[in-house]
Amino acid sequence: MLLGREALSDIELVAVVLGGGYAMQRSFRLLGALGGLLGLDRALPQELCAVPGIGVAGAAAVCGALELGRRAGRVALPQAVSLRSPGDVAAFVQTSFGPHEQEHFAVLGLDARLRVRLVHRVAIGSLAQVDVHPREVFRPLIRSAMHAVLLVHNHPSGDPSPSDADVQLTIRLVEVGRLVGIPVLDHLVVTRDRCVSLAELGLVPANGCEDRRPSRVDEPP
Repeated sequence: MLLGREALSDIELVAVVLGGGYAMQRSFRLLGALGGLLGLDRALPQELCAVPGIGVAGAAAVCGALELGRRAGRVALPQAVSLRSPGDVAAFVQTSFGPHEQEHFAVLGLDARLRVRLVHRVAIGSLAQVDVHPREVFRPLIRSAMHAVLLVHNHPSGDPSPSDADVQLTIRLVEVGRLVGIPVLDHLVVTRDRCVSLAELGLVPANGCEDRRPSRVDEPP
């Protein structure tokens, strides 16, 4: 109460969530069994219950707390303001797509003032790839009369560096966007804690709408 939640260690935070008797010991055992916070975040409730001292109520509390954290990050989406750079949506896309253990591909549809008006998950793939067809990418954008689009997908490996396949897909989607009149402004590759902009890397081809493209992406420390 005096120093705030930032003063607590990982073990202490999990102990607060678990509550009850021997909370610190149970928290230590839980984090040790699952490999720290990353393993805890990825674990199923049944895996939490398999740790001695963790019952259904404790597992539910931990899962609920983790999900609340994710949802808090999602409300960081600047829905009513014009985007100045992809960095404006970095926190949202990292929280929404970064933690997944499979590749997810999504689009953020923008209106004429570059405000986010649509978030649509296009496809879910495997650990290392996701199959994306331009038809599925642009269908929701056309139906909702979007003005421009940001492409987003995650790398479960934790390395946000775009692959050759990512670059080729971006080139293809930029061309389709040019044909249908919905320019692709950027393609963001995200992990849990990083966000890389292909436009910032010079890998998004010019589409005749450079004046509408966000100019930079801010990578969180």
